[in-house]
Amino acid sequence: MSDFIFNTTASVRQIDGGAAQMGQIVASLPGIAPGAPVLFVTDPGIMGLGLADGALASLKAEGFDVTLFDGIEPDPKATTVQEATQIARDAGVACVVGFGGGSSMDVAKVVALCLGSDQPLDQMYGVAQARGQRKPLVLVPTTAGTGSEVTPISILTTGAAEKKGISSPLILPDVALLDCDLTLGLPPAVTAATGVDAMVHAIEAYTSKSPNNNPLSRMLAVQALQLLSANIREAVFNGTNRTARANMLLGSMLAGQAFANSPVAAVHALAYPVGSLFKVPHGLSNALVLAQVMRFNAPVAGPQYAELAPHIFPDIDTSRDSQAICADLIDRLSSLNRELGLEPGLRGVGIGASDVPKLAADAMNQTRLLVNNPRDLTEADARHIYEAAL
Repeated sequence: MSDFIFNTTASVRQIDGGAAQMGQIVASLPGIAPGAPVLFVTDPGIMGLGLADGALASLKAEGFDVTLFDGIEPDPKATTVQEATQIARDAGVACVVGFGGGSSMDVAKVVALCLGSDQPLDQMYGVAQARGQRKPLVLVPTTAGTGSEVTPISILTTGAAEKKGISSPLILPDVALLDCDLTLGLPPAVTAATGVDAMVHAIEAYTSKSPNNNPLSRMLAVQALQLLSANIREAVFNGTNRTARANMLLGSMLAGQAFANSPVAAVHALAYPVGSLFKVPHGLSNALVLAQVMRFNAPVAGPQYAELAPHIFPDIDTSRDSQAICADLIDRLSSLNRELGLEPGLRGVGIGASDVPKLAADAMNQTRLLVNNPRDLTEADARHIYEAAL
């Protein structure tokens, strides 16, 4: 067996209604004094829906001095991290809570690190480049998709549109809280896109060419796909089903643990420019390019895709050769996207043939991800994939 390293969040807590216990959770963290200043990072949508009310009330009831930063935008900017960090420094913050989707959690992770490090933000990008000692950190997902609560990765938008990643175990939180009640009101479109996003995480983790692809990640990816595929339709079409919502949240977390240690690849590399340039939500961006990237990878990764197929679609015919199973899997995943109401192609989000060269050029900047792809991918390959995904 090859050597590998597996890191994950120290404490994962599945508690229905657990957001209302946030004060007790923060109070239990080592080194947190009564009444300590806490930065609560979220977005305006979460605040408008009242999803954070219970957590904020609990923190205040425990006597914590809460500073609210609710200025998180989709595809958060590096400048947003810098703004939140300065606010936290001015308040003398001792702990950070990230509450929301991947954007809020990604910002919270980096703010917690910046508060304990003298390293400039622009030196943290890349794999294992960050240094310092982050402040105590609690993450609470409100969507079942990103898995950010258990990943050592934060994705930020730098400059006009380019996305850069910070990948370091330093930004793994102390506690990840899974509270399915927070996801009950998610609209069907968001549920579908984030659910497919989590499935992509598991598929790419299982097939990653990373030298750290490991048996734990592959096992978690399989379990994640079983949970996600069995529950995504119910979660989308009957969103008040708490069992389906809890299973989606758990599946998303397991997929996050998988790709945190066996990193994602070309689906994400090609999805990032779609999101950055055309403001398409990340999960939908992944869904739009998934099938075509898998078709490109099939000559190399077909046997692995075939291994995953019955865990995603238990009724798939596995008596055939691996390439036939793989082709059927890809077709079924495309059909699943349509069944869930997701856009079937890039044209549906305003992307045309004239946009392909820019998308392909930007995708090639995602070297951190492309090195993990099962099949080497050139800029010409990226153009062909985008064209096929139109």
